[in-house]
Amino acid sequence: MELSVSGSDMAENSSPISSARRALGLLRVLASGDPAGMRLIDVARQAGCSQPAAHRALRDLVAEGFVEQAKGGKRYRLALDFFVLASRAGHTDGLRDLARPALLRLSSTLTDTVFLLVRSGYDAVCLDRVEGPFPIRSFTGDIGGKVPLGLGQGSPTILAHLTEGERDAVIRYNMPRLLDRGLFDEAVLRNMLEVARHQGWMDIDTGLIPGMAGVGVPVFDSRGHVVAALSVGTLSNRLRPNRLPGIVNLLKAEAEALGRRLNPFDTTLRGTLGWELRPREGF
Repeated sequence: MELSVSGSDMAENSSPISSARRALGLLRVLASGDPAGMRLIDVARQAGCSQPAAHRALRDLVAEGFVEQAKGGKRYRLALDFFVLASRAGHTDGLRDLARPALLRLSSTLTDTVFLLVRSGYDAVCLDRVEGPFPIRSFTGDIGGKVPLGLGQGSPTILAHLTEGERDAVIRYNMPRLLDRGLFDEAVLRNMLEVARHQGWMDIDTGLIPGMAGVGVPVFDSRGHVVAALSVGTLSNRLRPNRLPGIVNLLKAEAEALGRRLNPFDTTLRGTLGWELRPREGF
């Protein structure tokens, strides 16, 4: 249905400055709104403009890649190009660069291999790792390696701290994949995640990789969303009860410090906040 255009809207639209300010205002409204998207009527009301004016500005922002329509086309939200542009402004350090000193400190102090993992949809990706002196095997392998969320010590740490809805969706999708990799069953997995969520860390010695064990802690952003995990992979005989608390404390201290320094516009974190990348839809 075509929206009518009033004379005042035509006057507003004829001013480039007014149009630019309106577009920026809409971006601010979307940035402070529901990450799943906002309806046109709500965007217009919060921006203090008419629906036709908001519609035209949103159409231009979609064309430029700064706004996208959620599935179904009835809600608008910030798009990937907005985050790419924003990540180049101000504090530009990416997660990997920020975390690198922490990984080096942990590996040097613990003399073990340390990993940085982030979520990518239903998977966790190894964004960085620092090798310790002891040869180990891991599920992710080298940097860039990917595992289903729920496997290993870092990825279950991320899964445990997702919202309940996201966590359930991931478990439903990943359970067949995890069973194929030798992981127990859904009841055992959910119990492990519950323990990890309450204690704030996870230690794993499942025997899926003989002789290997590990510990993982979540990294939270300023809003309390889990965005990554720091984990240690080591030999089982090096993860004794008398050593475990010290490892956990060091990991948690580095994770908390890293979380305070995160750039909220880092596109690496986009897959951790409930966003799904979809093709942009027309108006």
